[in-house]
Amino acid sequence: MTPTRNTGAPDTDPDQLHDQFNEVWGNPRGWRALTIVNHTSIGLRFLVTGAFFFLVGGLLAMLIRTQLALPGYELMEPDVYNQVFTMHGTVMMFLFAVPMMEGLAVYLIPKMIGARDLVFPRLSALGYYCYLFGGLILLSSIFLDIAPKAGWFMYTPLSSSAHTPGVNSDFWLLGITFVEISAVSAGVELVVSILRTRTNGMALHKMPLYAWYILVMAMMIVVGFPPLILGSILLELERAAGMPFFDVARGGDPVLWQHLFWLFGHPEVYIIFLPGAGIVSTLIPVFCQRPLVGYRWVVLGVLTTGFISFGLWVHHMFTVGIPQLATAFFSAASMLVAIPTGVQIFAWLATLWLGKPVYKVPMLWLVGFLIVFVAGGLTGVMLALVPFDWQVHDTHFVVAHMHYVLVGGMVFPLMAGLYYWLPHFSGRMPSAKLGRWGFWLFFIGFNVTFLIMHWTGLIGMPRRVYTYDTGLGWDMPNLVSSIGSFIMAVGVATILLDIVLHFRFGVPAPKNPWNADTLEWATSLPPSAYNFVSLPDVTDRHPLWKDPDLPDSV
Repeated sequence: MTPTRNTGAPDTDPDQLHDQFNEVWGNPRGWRALTIVNHTSIGLRFLVTGAFFFLVGGLLAMLIRTQLALPGYELMEPDVYNQVFTMHGTVMMFLFAVPMMEGLAVYLIPKMIGARDLVFPRLSALGYYCYLFGGLILLSSIFLDIAPKAGWFMYTPLSSSAHTPGVNSDFWLLGITFVEISAVSAGVELVVSILRTRTNGMALHKMPLYAWYILVMAMMIVVGFPPLILGSILLELERAAGMPFFDVARGGDPVLWQHLFWLFGHPEVYIIFLPGAGIVSTLIPVFCQRPLVGYRWVVLGVLTTGFISFGLWVHHMFTVGIPQLATAFFSAASMLVAIPTGVQIFAWLATLWLGKPVYKVPMLWLVGFLIVFVAGGLTGVMLALVPFDWQVHDTHFVVAHMHYVLVGGMVFPLMAGLYYWLPHFSGRMPSAKLGRWGFWLFFIGFNVTFLIMHWTGLIGMPRRVYTYDTGLGWDMPNLVSSIGSFIMAVGVATILLDIVLHFRFGVPAPKNPWNADTLEWATSLPPSAYNFVSLPDVTDRHPLWKDPDLPDSV
């Protein structure tokens, strides 16, 4: 039997219907589980693997902060330190941030738009295995003591064979190429699925805001990731076959690598941020129990952000000697992108003002996001000004800004979403007490670590140094930052403990436990492989608020 929409046919035995649907949509068991293509399972695999890589990246960060806690301290030799900070950035940017957001989208999008699966389920599975394979290539280099050590941005000529002999950089280039192919695969899958499989009645102007954010993110991936795939292939050809793409002596140009990398790298910042903002736009209405203010303005802001983000990449290169006209253009574009982002922030604040927010654990993470991300955005506008950028370029000020934007714009919303959708994954409600402890430890530790790092950078501490002399004014700020990092690590451990205990002792969740408005809460908890017995008809942007009994009819 091929499942179709509910056409008003006579009632069928539910158990028999479930068995018939499972024959079509269910997952194989045993060793054949490796062949699973169902979006729910693939999305969960992305999320679990991404969480593992987050812990690996966090451990590497703790090694960095331990090394820098005291002047002249040498926990690691310079070569090992270079490998650690290169792998920290690589793991967090390539193996955690984008795959985690894509995995959540793969899991949620069909449920939100009233579909049973994505359009190309085998493409999703291919994307996951490319991600896993690329991640294992990179991770294995740590244990073989041949991890990449030229920075997570792999600038030439430092990463070329003349300055980085051996296979360290080759591991990075090969692993990242597979990870990028995975991202493009998921991007294609999400674009086509959102545009082609929305349930009956769900026109674009009735689509959940999270789906709009993911649509723009996926389109940006399809356009923005191929430049890095091309760059990594060219650099590997130079290293392995002696081709001269980035070698000045033979007519190449090392700045070409920077253009290819940042043509991917700055849109990636918004590829990471937009899904996080989509979570915020989904959760704030639920915890305020009113629609988001300015739906059309927010959609316009998302589309504009995605478009402008492709005109920002050169602001990473203000100090390489590019023409003044170019610096003026990219400086203006870097400030201009604050406008559509501000539209979204004011829509969130207006919804909080007009609603009656309930400060449960997911809402705490949303408030933390608003504080941290706005602070990071303000320092971003500062860095868009060329004279200021020249002064703080390659200092810890930039490190602080980057973490405020990326952790604030991605990790805080992700944690809000994790606690919000935990009943979806497990069928149980999260703990309020441990969840609050985890939030406050993480929030305080994060700000102690990175807020003071702005000052460390302003007084001249450069990035990527493995030690420093005493008497430069950097001793106390670095010690405070390192203490803050350990507080943040305790917060992460508390959250992990909470999640583990949740699956064992959590209270069973009722249907639609948050009184949400989107269709993913119309499924069972946890959902079946086919999501809906009968695909719902949608006549409103908030289907579960218009028809609270919808979960019983689909």
